[in-house]
Amino acid sequence: MSPRAACRLEQLGFTSVYDYVDGIADWKASGLPTEGTTDQEQRVANATRPDIPTCPPDEPIDEVRTRLSAAGWEVCVVVDCDGVVIGRLHQIAMETDGELTAEQVMEPGPTTVRPDGLLQPLVDRMDHRDTPDVLVTTPQGTLIGVLFRDEAKRLLAGESPQQIWRDCDGCPGRWAATT
Repeated sequence: MSPRAACRLEQLGFTSVYDYVDGIADWKASGLPTEGTTDQEQRVANATRPDIPTCPPDEPIDEVRTRLSAAGWEVCVVVDCDGVVIGRLHQIAMETDGELTAEQVMEPGPTTVRPDGLLQPLVDRMDHRDTPDVLVTTPQGTLIGVLFRDEAKRLLAGESPQQIWRDCDGCPGRWAATT
């Protein structure tokens, strides 16, 4: 369907037409915006915060600790050069020898979820397992952000999110603070 639609749009005179080969499921799972009113349920993307700190695997813990302290965070996501999640640093890892690297003390392969998942069932699972947060990634493993259970519960209760998707000129969009 997508190649035919792209061709037809070009025939109708549209000049910026793209064929997203991976399809709508991958588009949604990557946390990209969609239009329409067929599904009114809250999604993981609606409660995901993109501002979680990251570090490369070779960064010394002393440097990570300093950055996290200044930013007011207690957790850091270890990502490779492409932004793919490879590990997670919890507060206890920050209390180790500062000369060790993130890779040496990280929790490898942390659990992740996709942004297009339903929010309520995820929060229910997090409650059942007493999980305070979970990382949100694209299907390829690229970090999108973190979902905090308590913030997701507030959103499900009808409170406004702290971050929303905004379109921008010359880019596919970005997460930004609500104002």
